[in-house]
Amino acid sequence: MFEYIRKVLTTEKDERDYEFSTHKEKQSSLKKLRVAAAALFVEVAEADDNYSAEEKNRIIDLMKEEFDLDDECVNELLELSERKVEESISVYEFTSIINEGFTQREKLELLKNLWRVVYIDGKLDSQEDRLIKIIGTTMNIEHKDIIGAKLLVKQELEKK
Repeated sequence: MFEYIRKVLTTEKDERDYEFSTHKEKQSSLKKLRVAAAALFVEVAEADDNYSAEEKNRIIDLMKEEFDLDDECVNELLELSERKVEESISVYEFTSIINEGFTQREKLELLKNLWRVVYIDGKLDSQEDRLIKIIGTTMNIEHKDIIGAKLLVKQELEKK
């Protein structure tokens, strides 16, 4: 009888440990996705060698909207992302994480948001355009969809 009780207690503890471990893994994975997405925002904002306060504010707004985070979390995430961009060798470091965790629809929405960051200053630099096309390609998005997202964002801005 004692052996049966021990097995039941052990099983319940093991299940709790497993649930806790699974929760921690999901949180870690979610954080990696957020950092990767934020890093891509920063990469695009810095592409024209002019990472303006306007671009930074747009990135903060997008991260609040997309990730449903408060100011403190967004600022921490942005700082971490900026450091990761400084340490990175290429955007593939970030797009590979996005490819593992985002659906195609989520990747397209991220791409639109990248275009929104680029167009915050009202102009498109050739380096920004080139970089977003590279990002889109490494996220396995077809060229026509990259251009479609670009045109959609341009239309949004014209309506404002």
